[in-house]
Amino acid sequence: MPADTLLTAIRNHLELSPSHSCVIEPITKGASGRTIVRLKAEGYPTYIGIHYTMDRKDNANYLPVSHFLIDAGFNVPEVIYDHPGRRVALVEDLGDVDLLSMKDEPWEKREPIYRSALEQLDKLFYTRAPKNLEFQPPFDETLYRWEQDYFFDQVADEYLGMNPAVVDELSEHPALAQMAKDLGASSRSLVHRDFQSQNIIANGGKAWLIDFQGMRRGRQEYDLASLIYDPYMDHSAEDRQKLLELWEEISEEEPIAQILQKCATQRLMQAMGAYAKIGRQPHQEWYLDQLPTAGRILREVIAGSDLEEPLLPVLDELEKA
Repeated sequence: MPADTLLTAIRNHLELSPSHSCVIEPITKGASGRTIVRLKAEGYPTYIGIHYTMDRKDNANYLPVSHFLIDAGFNVPEVIYDHPGRRVALVEDLGDVDLLSMKDEPWEKREPIYRSALEQLDKLFYTRAPKNLEFQPPFDETLYRWEQDYFFDQVADEYLGMNPAVVDELSEHPALAQMAKDLGASSRSLVHRDFQSQNIIANGGKAWLIDFQGMRRGRQEYDLASLIYDPYMDHSAEDRQKLLELWEEISEEEPIAQILQKCATQRLMQAMGAYAKIGRQPHQEWYLDQLPTAGRILREVIAGSDLEEPLLPVLDELEKA
């Protein structure tokens, strides 16, 4: 059992006696296929315990990517103990305050955390990884097309039950193929891949990044769009503009509007596919609750573009549902 394995890990690391009190507190947020708990050994600091399987290939990347990011000076939890053979790790406990939990705080309180997160995103663009460090497959035309198919399979087909022939026709629309081709033509920098509010912890007035095991090469705008158009946060137009201005101040450049729009479209399609798939699992209905907000944001993002033709039929059905 994962819990027993994690208890053994902390007892071994701290050299605790069998009678020493150690409490496990489950951490239920997220859907990475890992068991994540808070471990409280009496008289010691708390630790985050992670037990992972190989059901998802990116889980094996967490530890090597973590060591790389720490060495490169990023704000990520310190790995205190790891046992790859048993697929367990103990990492620094940075607390429960993430950007999502700060959703209703005034901008002045959230701004330092956003600034810190975006500074690290900018740094990621210039950071060079060791040649022997393997990341997940890069964003290319094929991966973008996979994200699009994921959206149609999970949202239009499985969740909404739309006519399969209609779904197939929409998914093959030339505008979607062209978007994948345009974005896949460049994969210059490292991308977190899930740069959203639940994966940015606020601690000590700074942003700390977690769940970076899916890191790969791609377009920086994908991460930027993930943060600005995060359905969990449902930013107002004013806050989106503040985030853009903050990014332009930090990066000293303005993102190309068309590229940012396409990255936002891709990211929202991928997120909605995940919400629909995970939300149909027992006790995961919270993810289905995010679909209407994500659909509304996607509708705003594609307004007036040729992407409306293949996507609005699905968004209309989602609105009815």
